[in-house]
Amino acid sequence: MMKNGSANPSRKMRKRGSIDVVDAKVAVDLATAQTYSENVFLFVPNLIGYTRVILAGLSLHFMSYHPKYCTLAYVISCLLDAVDGQVARALGQTSKFGAVLDMVTDRCTTSCLLCYLSSAYPNFAMVFQFLIALDFASHYMHMYSSLVTGSRSHKLVTSEVSRILWYYYNDSRTLFFMCAGNELFFVSLYLMKWVHTPIGLGVYSSWLADLTWPELVAIPSAFVCAGKNIINLVQLWKASKILVGVDLAERAHAREVQAKKE
Repeated sequence: MMKNGSANPSRKMRKRGSIDVVDAKVAVDLATAQTYSENVFLFVPNLIGYTRVILAGLSLHFMSYHPKYCTLAYVISCLLDAVDGQVARALGQTSKFGAVLDMVTDRCTTSCLLCYLSSAYPNFAMVFQFLIALDFASHYMHMYSSLVTGSRSHKLVTSEVSRILWYYYNDSRTLFFMCAGNELFFVSLYLMKWVHTPIGLGVYSSWLADLTWPELVAIPSAFVCAGKNIINLVQLWKASKILVGVDLAERAHAREVQAKKE
């Protein structure tokens, strides 16, 4: 018997009834046989997702020689991220495919911009590489930990697991503010390489005299970016603990089953 009245880890094993398991071959056949009236690929929020991918591709195309077109395409692609979820709920067209498409688009778009910033700011290349690795690692492990614990969405985090992640994912305003501020900082860094004309704030303060508008935007958004990456660290740590906890529970369950056989 465990001390302090704590439960046996093996007792925490449960049937993962919160999600329905579909055979992979059956899933492929269902996706192939979709009709026009019920085709997940053609759901309106997913069409918005494809538009985001196209805009992100255009921004990458213009990134090295046309900052205005690049920034316009990139910003619109990011803003559409706040639209597709609302459209999905309004039309009753939420889907696992759409959720993953949204996450993958976010990760890939930001990573491509960070790759460019690595070449634009070679002295900080390792910082940008770390941010890419942290972003992918935290979201992948968080998504996997959600799946193995039977959650229907990686955004369904309870306050008992993490109050920070619960507030981050369950308050749409906080989620938008953090994601938008994070992207705004990176876009500002990009534009700082192209815009060199001060905006004329020297009359208010001498240290503002040489500031360009991208530099002015980068200063407050840098704090949001720092907060967003702290959340990524928390997400990575919590996902790691969940996966280790699942391992311990499964190992304890396996030992009980083996003991019963003996």
